[in-house]
Amino acid sequence: MSILVGIIRLKDETQSKSTDTCMKYLCLMYLDETAGLKVPQDAIDKGIAECRAFFEAIQQSGHLLGRNTLQPTHTATTVRVREGKTFTTDGPFAETKEQLGGYFLIEARDLNEAIQVASRFPGARWGCIEVRPLNEMPQPK
Repeated sequence: MSILVGIIRLKDETQSKSTDTCMKYLCLMYLDETAGLKVPQDAIDKGIAECRAFFEAIQQSGHLLGRNTLQPTHTATTVRVREGKTFTTDGPFAETKEQLGGYFLIEARDLNEAIQVASRFPGARWGCIEVRPLNEMPQPK
């Protein structure tokens, strides 16, 4: 997304959303799975401690609704249905440098606040965080 599109999107969202309501945002954590093979164990331990502190802080602030990490991409299976037939492929949907490693679900007043929360995640220094608003579906009764 270009900076201009991002600014327009943020401006539109700020104008169209009430500040007294919150939205849910899915924060998708992307990283290079192989990068950890080159990192010393003490740096990994420090990163894990920073992530724990981040999640504890956003839990206490009321932003965190849930989180999980994912198993490595080699454990993934991609499912497609074509002409009524189910096809499966081992591995993720696409080959990329960075893989989806997990997610955290937050609640924020608007996209600006969601971006601020996501930007504090330590893993953003090594990978990236995609922040995406949820379309909340009505729950079956």
